[in-house]
Amino acid sequence: MHNQEPSLADIYLARRRIYNKVIRTPLIESRPLSKLTGSEIYLKLENLQTTGSFKLRGATNKIMSLEPEALEKGVITVSSGNHGLAVSCAARELGIPATISVSTATVENKVAAIKNMGAEVLMDGGTYDEAADVANQKMNDLNLTMIHPFDDPDIIAGQGTIGLEIIEDLPEIDTILVPLSGGGLMSGVALALKTIKPSIYVVGVSMDQGPAMVESIKAGRIVEVDEQPSLADALVGGLGRENHYTLNMVAKYMDEAVLVSEDEIAAGMVFALEEHHQVLEGGGAVGIAALLAKKVKHPGKHIAIVISGGNASMPTLMDLARSLSS
Repeated sequence: MHNQEPSLADIYLARRRIYNKVIRTPLIESRPLSKLTGSEIYLKLENLQTTGSFKLRGATNKIMSLEPEALEKGVITVSSGNHGLAVSCAARELGIPATISVSTATVENKVAAIKNMGAEVLMDGGTYDEAADVANQKMNDLNLTMIHPFDDPDIIAGQGTIGLEIIEDLPEIDTILVPLSGGGLMSGVALALKTIKPSIYVVGVSMDQGPAMVESIKAGRIVEVDEQPSLADALVGGLGRENHYTLNMVAKYMDEAVLVSEDEIAAGMVFALEEHHQVLEGGGAVGIAALLAKKVKHPGKHIAIVISGGNASMPTLMDLARSLSS
């Protein structure tokens, strides 16, 4: 039996649980974007979170809600990088063992960072879904607790704390742009914002290559997509074999889905670097990319963009710099 979907109260509970373990990240105005669009645009800088992405919120909330005997045995997860880093960090904070299953396609800087946190890394699956199968097998063998990357009420509530912070800092917000992959971030942020202020227009942004959630919502069921390499590596991957929460929640709360191309993502990363001196990974820059490409149908007057992460690899940044200077 699965728990019910999280509520606003669960998000407030999550905030109380994690407040001294995560950073309350700044919401800054992007004057250059405001000038370009004629709206007031604000960036919620989760790339400045301790592990370089928003994932620390959900992982910390989930792990801190576990019973002592589960903590003692340890936790396991599957990740394309940022969630694995977050679980490793939260586990290390609490002094418990963590195992992270990643696919062989995971970018090297993220794998190295996970190992640095002291977690055990399994690298057996060629795709995200295969890595998930490896994690499930090991979970059953060793009786570990699975920390799902997105489809879990405690994870969703943890990510939802971003929504609380945004509406406290910008009560007049009327539009939010959220990177969209498995939907944990979108579900939490949209739940918080729409419950407090139902008129907020919620836009999910994904890369145009294999956007699993967008295809699944269109089809009304989980659709398996071809995983293709993308600058937005954090957004690559399927919804898993079954989905209990995020597919429904994203379908319920999202008003519009926008897909951006690789060139548009690169432009978003370059913009953040040049205009704000912020290093963003591709997945963290998709909201900026969508606005620069004028792809949002109803941009409001007060727009916040969740900048979800900054764990870009050095080779990727060097490539961007070269393309700039050429």
